[in-house]
Amino acid sequence: MSDGAGTRATAGAMAEAAREWLDTLDAGQRERATGHVPSADGDTDAERRRWFYTPTDHGGLTFHEQLPPQQRAAMKLVGSGLSRAAYVTVATVMGLENVLDHSEGFVAMFDRTRGRDPLMYYLRVFGEPGDSGTWGWRFGGHHVSVNMLVVDGEVVATTPCFLGADPATSELLGEATLRPLGRVEDLARDLVRSLPAELRGRAVLLDKAPPDVVAANRTDPQEGDNWIPLAGIWRGRFGSDTEQAKLDAASEAIEERAGFTGPEQDLLRLSRSPRGVPASALDAAQREMLRDLLGTYLCRVPEEVSPMTRYDEAAELDRVHVAWAGPLDRGAPHYYRLQGPELLIEWDNTQRGANHAHSVWRDPSSDFGLDVLGAHRAAHHLP
Repeated sequence: MSDGAGTRATAGAMAEAAREWLDTLDAGQRERATGHVPSADGDTDAERRRWFYTPTDHGGLTFHEQLPPQQRAAMKLVGSGLSRAAYVTVATVMGLENVLDHSEGFVAMFDRTRGRDPLMYYLRVFGEPGDSGTWGWRFGGHHVSVNMLVVDGEVVATTPCFLGADPATSELLGEATLRPLGRVEDLARDLVRSLPAELRGRAVLLDKAPPDVVAANRTDPQEGDNWIPLAGIWRGRFGSDTEQAKLDAASEAIEERAGFTGPEQDLLRLSRSPRGVPASALDAAQREMLRDLLGTYLCRVPEEVSPMTRYDEAAELDRVHVAWAGPLDRGAPHYYRLQGPELLIEWDNTQRGANHAHSVWRDPSSDFGLDVLGAHRAAHHLP
């Protein structure tokens, strides 16, 4: 995080927006829109630490359940935790539900009367927004997950932060294209392509890509973890056996197409020691490309709370590793990972003929602010 003054200003804007939104809600709405005060206790804090990027129940109050003025207040809260560019991207990703609905023929699915639904995004506030104590908020829906924690008036955690796009590329009038995450993809490919043969051979872990991000939606990724099949990244089973069977079949088909052997899976498992090529091996131009790529993730939040300036220090950038899986041809299914101290970034674009992208920024040392909550508990509770 940046300096305390900057995080306090952002936290203050969040608290104001959160209170304004909550004040518009009736008792029934407020019950669905609020959750337990964030804590270091894994049982009471379990719901806050639960997150998804599939079109499942993310927990909270949906836009369907809100009047337009309430939706406006909800989006003000969402915007308070995002940079302008990230807010525009989130709004675009939400709107892509209409495009996806068109592509799939406007059919009902997922136990919903409308499976692809730009109003099925959920907002929940945990605790009491203010300049003291502990509180946070979560916003999520298909391909969006934003998680924020505030302690004693300072923003202390902004991860996990997930953005996806389906379709990743759409046609626009005038033979233009819409690619909300285009630079997030292109910068990484250009960087790996620019490497000399020896370094490229170290960076490319495998000639094919995993079907999803490897850490998936785990609360606490661990050494040796690998991707979770699609059917496992949902809050629960569908009430309709028919819809559940469709999801299970789609999940199995994705895994079958991926066709990974055990040794191939081992090459992509999470590890404490980063895989790939360290930035210390890159030349000046490549290091600048890497910084630009990091910015497409770390600048999703306001500048005051972003760790981006950390990588102005050569020693910090040196420890970031770049790894790739899959072909380097544009349009081919691919995956990449950026990993270093307090950093785990993943990207994949493998489904729908490499036209369905996922990107996630995590800090394994402090996702959901678990490190801060633990220290806060120790400081404020007697043994």
